[in-house]
Amino acid sequence: MSLFERKTFDATLGAWPGVRFVDQWDPHVAKVGDKVFAVLGDRDDWRLVVKCSEESFEILTSLEGIAQAPYFAKRKWVSISDHSPLEGEELEHYLRRSYELVAAGLTKKLRAELGIVLDT
Repeated sequence: MSLFERKTFDATLGAWPGVRFVDQWDPHVAKVGDKVFAVLGDRDDWRLVVKCSEESFEILTSLEGIAQAPYFAKRKWVSISDHSPLEGEELEHYLRRSYELVAAGLTKKLRAELGIVLDT
């Protein structure tokens, strides 16, 4: 099973507190507190779009199959293709990190309502 498959994507991310899914802009979008943290595209080739730290952004975009995400790049989002060198565990790490970065921007009240506890 691959995180590039909708069933695995939904099962993995759906287990995290406060996550919901919508289909918008054609792709499948994962949100926490109504804020996008991951996008699964399924057009010509599979892609995952995630938010990352500045350091990870520099490292990831230097790898084959990973680039700045269109429309998101100024905010440190990357587009990871299914032919990137990242393994499943690494993909899940970056998806989780994206979730945490976006969730950290939510109010404490909303995080509490959604059951989100972040390591600080």
